[in-house]
Amino acid sequence: MMTRRFIVEPRGLASPRLKLAVPIASVIAALVVGGVFLFITGENPFAVYAKMLDAAFGTGRGFSETLVSATPLILTGVAAAIAFKMLVWNIGGEGQLLMGAVAAAGTAIWLGDGAPAVLLLPAVILAGGIGGAIWAAASAIPRVYLGTNEIITTLMLNFIALNFVNFLIFGSHSPWRDPVVATFPSGRPIAPTARLPEFFNRLDAGIFIAIVIAVAAWYLLEKTRWGFAVRIVGDSSDTARYVGISVPKKILGVFLLSGAAAGFAGGLLVSGPVGALDPRSLDLGIGFTGIIVAALARLNLVAVIPVAILIGALSNAGPSLQAIGVPAATVTMLQGAILIFAVAGEFFVRNRLRRPDRVSEPILEAGEPA
Repeated sequence: MMTRRFIVEPRGLASPRLKLAVPIASVIAALVVGGVFLFITGENPFAVYAKMLDAAFGTGRGFSETLVSATPLILTGVAAAIAFKMLVWNIGGEGQLLMGAVAAAGTAIWLGDGAPAVLLLPAVILAGGIGGAIWAAASAIPRVYLGTNEIITTLMLNFIALNFVNFLIFGSHSPWRDPVVATFPSGRPIAPTARLPEFFNRLDAGIFIAIVIAVAAWYLLEKTRWGFAVRIVGDSSDTARYVGISVPKKILGVFLLSGAAAGFAGGLLVSGPVGALDPRSLDLGIGFTGIIVAALARLNLVAVIPVAILIGALSNAGPSLQAIGVPAATVTMLQGAILIFAVAGEFFVRNRLRRPDRVSEPILEAGEPA
């Protein structure tokens, strides 16, 4: 019996239609897989998805909570996309967010109630970006000048940042800890003048700041000379060196920009819905979820915005599932499935499968090694 194998060949320049179809198909495939899982466990997939849709978008409060969840995801998605575009594997968005939150809360506490809101609020948010960039530099400098593996260093620094935040609140009497609450340690609330104004339920101006940062980052990378040089380094570092581009400086700059984006997420959380350095409200895996957002957006910094809203809707729907007896972990399963299908879909964006030509290409016998 004759068998024929498929041949993998580069697709070349993928069409815009295909690039749009891949993330949409990834979401649909993940929902189908999740539906099968729900059916096996005795749940009605259509009822569960209807409940999730209603919880995320069915009411004004639900929609506002979706946008609240999406705000930091936009920024951690931007952070991952900026780095991955240049083949810099910054997996440290979680730690950079946390250290951005430390810097933002520390700035609000240090400046106190005396500073006017017009100065205090921008200073708090900017401090978040600076804190994230400094934490990213702890991985960027060894990567650029010592050739260390940034995946390992950024991943390990996530745990260091988390333990440092826990120490500030639970293990010490630092200025970040609330001195009034003695029963259970918590973060010191920041001054009202350092908080973002709310205009609909808990939704604040942070969503607009996140969108502006995402669009500004897109413009910087796609429409400026610096961004053009960064894209050249990402495509071929040898070519970049040949034309006189300083590869180490570009890698360092991208790393710091990526860390700043994640740090801004921490700053917006502290000045927005959290209002303090609270490990229980900040340690939510937002930095890691940002990688899913970036992958599903295909590293497009503008596409990160609607994708973050989609993932934020999934996160927002989680608690409502418990009301009908469905584990909230179903949301985590769906997020993981979306990432898997998005990565698999990327293979078909870059490559195509075809059968070998009958005449010019060999046909393999069954069991014959390729």
